[in-house]
Amino acid sequence: MSLDRAALAAAIAAHGRVTRVVVADVAGSAPREAGAAMLVWADGQDGTIGGGALELEAAELARSVTQPFVITRALGPDLGQCCGGRVVLVLEPFDAARLADIPDNGVYARALAQAPMPLAVQHVVSDARGQGVTPAIRLIDGWLIEPLHRSAHPVWVWGAGHVGRALVGVLAPLPDLAITWADTAPDRFPAVVPAGVTAIPAADLALLAAHAPPAHHLILTYSHAIDLALCDALLRRPAASIGLIGSATKWARFRARLAAMGHSPAQISRITCPIGDPALGKHPQAIAVGVAAALLSRTAQQEAQRNRTA
Repeated sequence: MSLDRAALAAAIAAHGRVTRVVVADVAGSAPREAGAAMLVWADGQDGTIGGGALELEAAELARSVTQPFVITRALGPDLGQCCGGRVVLVLEPFDAARLADIPDNGVYARALAQAPMPLAVQHVVSDARGQGVTPAIRLIDGWLIEPLHRSAHPVWVWGAGHVGRALVGVLAPLPDLAITWADTAPDRFPAVVPAGVTAIPAADLALLAAHAPPAHHLILTYSHAIDLALCDALLRRPAASIGLIGSATKWARFRARLAAMGHSPAQISRITCPIGDPALGKHPQAIAVGVAAALLSRTAQQEAQRNRTA
């Protein structure tokens, strides 16, 4: 998890002063992991640090703090929660002036109270800037260190029908996904596209695909002909993954047609079809849940591999 500067800026623009509540440290069992955060303003909030009594107390405190504030809670003894762990929360109020202190990328280290930067913090910041080492969130001697959010996994959703809308609705709130949504005309999209999602109307989706980045591509348009053209175009380019909605019969026909277009069996095997979890059923939201689960599993594996080779 990381600090999402863009989301914080949007909240400040909409609501004025916003307090960010972040889980700075966890010991034992806790509702969320270190780095989980929520934004709280006078009459609302966004995100979650785990819900229940801890989140309720933190939200109430967040509306009253005027300076960075650290609280530690033993979840069982202090709050009567079933989790037996201990959680350290940092509550930080932000406005437009304070937002300007946050860099656009890299690492954000700041004193929560007046204190010189400890040597340990200097080492973390130096490694992050000089060696590209991404630090985990750490609270050291009154200084909080966090990596800045980056959308590590581009995802392109091809099609804005019932399944496309359900899928984007599930994926959009998830961290570390940069979602691009493409269909053949502006009126194919809903009136309100989820925040952070880039919608692209393009009459020729296959032509757009020929210039698309090596993302996770999910193909679920209203037309089998368009689906086939997208498969052909994306197989001719690097891709993190390619998924196609469809039945076993559709996939058998597509394999034959893609082979006739010159794609080898090894190339065709890059496409996963069907997508989702058939055991969940064919309702659009059920398909979306299965596709999202598979995508999260894939991106987690890629992130783990990236960390091992870093």
